[in-house]
Amino acid sequence: MIFYPKKYLNNILEITKDFLKENNIKGLILDIDNTLIDYDKNILEGTKEWCDENKANGIKMCILSNTNKLEKVEKVAKKLDLPYLYFAHKPFKKRIYESKRVATII
Repeated sequence: MIFYPKKYLNNILEITKDFLKENNIKGLILDIDNTLIDYDKNILEGTKEWCDENKANGIKMCILSNTNKLEKVEKVAKKLDLPYLYFAHKPFKKRIYESKRVATII
């Protein structure tokens, strides 16, 4: 299985509950760098609320990052209250499938 984007968005906040529902998406595997945090390691404003809304709507989420810096991933995951895997070796499939299990996206 190879993942190719079918939709390009400017940031995660553009992923709305309507978009998820229309596309029958029940879970999200999220990256850290330039997705949840910017170049200066700041979490994008509104991301915590976005995560909370998705969880309230039954969307399962997991952070899957290629970084080998546990502290970096753990800090973001704790602030957003999300499960995580780091040092993922993307695009290899093993950790992607593991992230599905961790987030219970089945």
